[in-house]
Amino acid sequence: MTHNAPLSPRPLRHLADVHRRVLTAAQLRSHGVSSAEQSEQCRPDGPWRQLLPNVVLLHPGPPTGEERLHGALLYAAREKAPGVPAQPSAESPHRPLYGEAMITGLAALALYGFSATPHLLSADRVDVLVPRQRRLRSTGYVRVLRTATLPTPRVVTDLPVAPVPRALADAVAEPTDADAVRRLLTEAVRGGHCEPAAVVRELTQAKLLNRPHVVDAVDSLVAEGRSIAEDRLYRMVHEHGLPDPVWNVDLRLPGGPHLGGLDAYWPDQAVAVELDTRAPRHDEDTLWSEYARKREHLERLGITVVYLTPRKLREAMEQQAAVVRTALLASGDRDPAAYVVVLPR
Repeated sequence: MTHNAPLSPRPLRHLADVHRRVLTAAQLRSHGVSSAEQSEQCRPDGPWRQLLPNVVLLHPGPPTGEERLHGALLYAAREKAPGVPAQPSAESPHRPLYGEAMITGLAALALYGFSATPHLLSADRVDVLVPRQRRLRSTGYVRVLRTATLPTPRVVTDLPVAPVPRALADAVAEPTDADAVRRLLTEAVRGGHCEPAAVVRELTQAKLLNRPHVVDAVDSLVAEGRSIAEDRLYRMVHEHGLPDPVWNVDLRLPGGPHLGGLDAYWPDQAVAVELDTRAPRHDEDTLWSEYARKREHLERLGITVVYLTPRKLREAMEQQAAVVRTALLASGDRDPAAYVVVLPR
């Protein structure tokens, strides 16, 4: 038998091309290929090669990047999907093939199109995320990572891939190069893949915020996220025809205490906008209490405070502009606000 010969009794034409090139030992047996025949085909000078334990590459030579990923998932899912898998469904296109396994780490970020990651062929390993109870060892180029709570994967190039925040956390768990970590986190935010808060939340859950190289990168990430959010706020005001506010100001009572800083303020209407760019760390409750106290104090003075999150500005800018416009229009129905001093921040 050659590697191009059809495998009987079941044809392979119902499988995608990569699924014809990489199959598990169980899948091959269901096609009528015995274990002895598999061993013969995988001899050193044979037409096939053993890619991973119980995973066979059905051609000689090195695997492609796609075959490496598919093989890694089949290895991680082999206990979940014995035999030839059923066709994927539209709702869950990867589940019949890969069970609960998904690509994570640098390989996942490469699939998302990150430029700060190595090419899939040059990567030393592929990280695969599985449920904690799976009894599965890392082997070859596959590193098995376990989690108690499996995230809902995204489908990228027909492969199940961990969400960007989780993939980032797995990718930066080992490197000690702060510059490399900073590049990954910055690209995640600058490229619109996710918001800083989601990344910090995932890093917190992974207990990575006690590592200096990660903390330094997170500080840069939060600053990057705020800068991007400020740019979106400027765009929202100008593109949706809102009156120009005064930007980045501090408010004080005349001869009295400091009331807090604001990202935008309309003095004539006594309407303020503040960007909620809190990073969800261990002091999140304290930070939120400070936000709430400032808002209550300003509103007692007759100043309406609108909080906008970076995510809302990115995903629903027009809706957020309508919220601010409504607050501005409603100012005529309110009692006049207390006089405050507006200073540049």
